[in-house]
Amino acid sequence: MSVAKPIVISCGEPAGIGPEIAYQAWEALGRDIPLLWIGDPRHLPKGADYQVVTDPSEAADATAMPVLAHDFGSENIAGKPNPAHAKGVIAAIAEGVKYVQNGAARAICTAPIHKAALIDGANFAYPGHTEYLAALAEVNRVVMMLASDMLRVVPVTIHTALANVPTALTASLLTDTLLITHAAMRRDFGIKAPRIAVAGLNPHAGEDGKMGMEEIEMITPVLDALRAQGMNISGPLSADTMFHPAARARYDVAVCMYHDQALIPIKTLDFSGGVNVTLGLPFVRTSPDHGTAFDIAGQGIADATSMIAAIRMADTMAKARA
Repeated sequence: MSVAKPIVISCGEPAGIGPEIAYQAWEALGRDIPLLWIGDPRHLPKGADYQVVTDPSEAADATAMPVLAHDFGSENIAGKPNPAHAKGVIAAIAEGVKYVQNGAARAICTAPIHKAALIDGANFAYPGHTEYLAALAEVNRVVMMLASDMLRVVPVTIHTALANVPTALTASLLTDTLLITHAAMRRDFGIKAPRIAVAGLNPHAGEDGKMGMEEIEMITPVLDALRAQGMNISGPLSADTMFHPAARARYDVAVCMYHDQALIPIKTLDFSGGVNVTLGLPFVRTSPDHGTAFDIAGQGIADATSMIAAIRMADTMAKARA
């Protein structure tokens, strides 16, 4: 029996494309990177070659896609989420976390979930995957990164209405985000002295206070304090000049003040290859940067590029931590 530890893949929403792209990823990577899928094998694509295992240690020696089987108890119809599956979806995530926490697996890659179905079926109390993972890990604050070979971005505020961003954006939040990002760049990406570029909130980074005072009153003092601790931080910078090729060559990660400021550049540069990474957890977690795609589920046309990229990145990060 092999001792190679797998990357676990939680099934996500069965009615979405998660099972399809997980199987495609195993076909592409499973011989090189040990993988273990957690879910109901009946939800895998028709004709999928899988092998039920009882322990993560069996995954590396499996001759077909290794599956830790959960019985979701009811029929799955592609494109139509079933709240009766909610408890199974949540349990698959929790089991995957258990294995990375006890060292039986090296990382977890999560397939997309459908929050409405989880709320309707199990009174899911979290805004999404990230918050649930943080709760399982007993971590108070985590950071979302979107990453590809072309760009890494971190939004300080995430799913916050634009009108509420200036209030939500505090010195404490910005400081914690930068500290977590800096530590993760060192630990998970193997960059000993990360170069962090920080965007301003306002156009032209406030234009010396003429277009907003947040840069002068809050952002710059935070950056100065962290620079005094030895961190390599540039900014606050005008966001509209941060993402052309020459600018990207000057930093390892861009920290932005709000959701679209961060995500529009990376999705423009690499829509299919972007990976969602949760920084600040005691284990490696990645996810494809897309949703459940109910409109194409079960049709055999789902693109597994982001899932494959997420697994490759999880593998790289796990090796960096090791």
